[in-house]
Amino acid sequence: MIRVLLCDDHRIVREGLRQVLADDADIMVCGEARTGTEALAQVQALMGAAPQGDRTGLDVVLLDIAMPERDGLDVLQVIRREYPGLPVLMLSTYPEKQYAVRCIQLGAAGYLHKSADPDDMVAAVRKVAGGGRYLTDATAEALAGAVGRTGLVRSGAPAGIESLSHREHQVFRLLISGRTVSEIGAQLRLAPNTVSTYRMRILEKTGARNDVELALLAERQGPAAGL
Repeated sequence: MIRVLLCDDHRIVREGLRQVLADDADIMVCGEARTGTEALAQVQALMGAAPQGDRTGLDVVLLDIAMPERDGLDVLQVIRREYPGLPVLMLSTYPEKQYAVRCIQLGAAGYLHKSADPDDMVAAVRKVAGGGRYLTDATAEALAGAVGRTGLVRSGAPAGIESLSHREHQVFRLLISGRTVSEIGAQLRLAPNTVSTYRMRILEKTGARNDVELALLAERQGPAAGL
């Protein structure tokens, strides 16, 4: 039996996922979470006092990227650090071109669009539960593109979004959504001058001169980067 934790802030999405997985007799949804904080608490509770990396009460975490309180990328990093043997399959409405690369880089076992065919979703859960990595053709293409852009960075060309650290990427996403430095600081619990420092690093790494050029860069590298 493959035991799965569903983490998504929309009840209708969780119910849909539960129904899809319920059609497979070998998969059992053993818990749900609607925020990033709840997701981590559920993982801890289900894993119990098991040794680090031992999956005694949980086999796969299905985790949405856009979670309240703590976003999915933060939660992913905590799970990878605390339970390195527990595979995390990221869920999103965002296309693979941007977020799939970042998720895989942070240790996700796979990246799945919420509109995926139910058979593909079941196949993804089965594959990562067995220790494999689930990559769609679009994800594989995005990873290949990221490798190519890394080569350009090493040759001295401006870096792409993939070069940003996790915190820089959080600030980047908020900047291109139109948030002010003060608003970003309040949301991420950072001082405004710290946010400004991150903004300068982002501009330097990407070669953009302002927030408008950052938005254009996001659009070129994939729709997901601008959401």
